Amino acid sequence: MASRALMVALLLAAVAVSCTKAQLKEKFYSETCPSVEDVVRKEMVKALSAAPSLAGPLLRMHFHDCFVRGCDGSVLLDSANKTAEKDAKPNQTLRGFDFVERVKAAVEKACPDTVSCADVLALMARDAVWLSKGPFWEVPLGRRDGSVSISNETNQLPPPTANFTVLTQLFAAKNLDTKDLVVLSAGHTIGTSHCFSFSDRLYNFTGRVNPSDIDPTLEPQYMARLKNKCASLNDNTTLVEMDPGSFRTFDLDYFKNVVKRRGLFHSDGALLTNSFTRAYVQRHAGGGYKEEFFADFAASMIKMGNADVLTGSQGEIRKKCSVVNH
Repeated sequence: MASRALMVALLLAAVAVSCTKAQLKEKFYSETCPSVEDVVRKEMVKALSAAPSLAGPLLRMHFHDCFVRGCDGSVLLDSANKTAEKDAKPNQTLRGFDFVERVKAAVEKACPDTVSCADVLALMARDAVWLSKGPFWEVPLGRRDGSVSISNETNQLPPPTANFTVLTQLFAAKNLDTKDLVVLSAGHTIGTSHCFSFSDRLYNFTGRVNPSDIDPTLEPQYMARLKNKCASLNDNTTLVEMDPGSFRTFDLDYFKNVVKRRGLFHSDGALLTNSFTRAYVQRHAGGGYKEEFFADFAASMIKMGNADVLTGSQGEIRKKCSVVNH
């Protein structure tokens, strides 16, 4: 009981520090748009009831937004000449943009010109996790929307091919530490991935491009199953569950897979190459500390959601998430 109280206290402390630094606060819209969370959740419940596989992509979209220019909704912007973040290779597999616009339209109807797209996306990501049986957390709000979106800046996104050194560097650039890295990686417990994000582990690990050029760190039976699904390096369409068997449920199975060397990406396997992250994975692979992990995930999501945000008079409140107001 004492340890649970300590976890809650630490989480609240993390929220307080995060909010103070970025001028975000949980009740930011309490007077200007008190219904915003209800409006977003109503739309999320409808959408995930019809298409539960949308939860993973919406969580990923928030992650990709925050790692480039901070959580400013820049990943949502269109570009006539295809030079926006969403046009870059790492974001070409993102989906759910039309649904974000639908939720934003519902929010606009309730509270015109009040709630940013960046805040809408942060709330949608939280609800995507919660509606997938994951943790619930109060989302600090008050972000403003940016007006710049540049495809080349997506090199700040942690790629699935990254080793531990690269991952820690990219996370540190967003004020996220090693614990945040291992905790947020567990977002891979929901959703799917295209074969091309990991197929080099199956056919081209050292650059020889043949069926025997495999990643020796992958568990052999899992390797065989992946090869059965992803027939070649040229497979650009097949989707594979990141957490086989429970990819629609936010649970601790991700850690069970990683500890068995069945993490789908290089970046998942990289968690076993560092003593701290390996110990964290092993602790939660047992499944006995669900509340602890849920509290950790909530705290890290709040911390990530604070990355380089625009507040106050900075930026704007977009009426449509895909275009700037002017």
